[in-house]
Amino acid sequence: MVGEPVLVGLAEVQAINGAAMMTCLGLGSCMGVCALDPVANVSGMAHIMLPSSSSEIMMNKPGAFADTGILELIESMEKLGAERSRMVIAVAGGASPALAKRSWDLGVLNAEAVARAIAELGIKCIATDVGGSIGRTVTMLTETGHVVIRTAATGDSVLCNLRG
Repeated sequence: MVGEPVLVGLAEVQAINGAAMMTCLGLGSCMGVCALDPVANVSGMAHIMLPSSSSEIMMNKPGAFADTGILELIESMEKLGAERSRMVIAVAGGASPALAKRSWDLGVLNAEAVARAIAELGIKCIATDVGGSIGRTVTMLTETGHVVIRTAATGDSVLCNLRG
């Protein structure tokens, strides 16, 4: 059983108890954050757009930003019975498409901000697939713990198993 399909849209945070197939589609500079507490069988995913909520961009979705979105993800999972001490995370995204070259690189800034937010919360990140110039889609199969990355160039590949 794969579980119910759950699409995690731009700037969204989703948490679920039980089996699901959670997906963030078309991550360019955005970051997909997959989290799991294997003991409580609670998982979650966030689709992060920007590094910091302190930017001039006003948005009422905490999932839009690394600093607020990661915390929202963790707290949403805790409401379903997860515990931070047991959570593990995998992240993907942060690409820098060739057409987006500028003096600053949003993909790199997003990847750095997500890593910092995860570290500040003391949660173990066990796998990353970030950077490069090609966008990706990330899917987490919560029942098995597999995190799968899909790109147009390479197809599907398993990044890690969050269940160990």
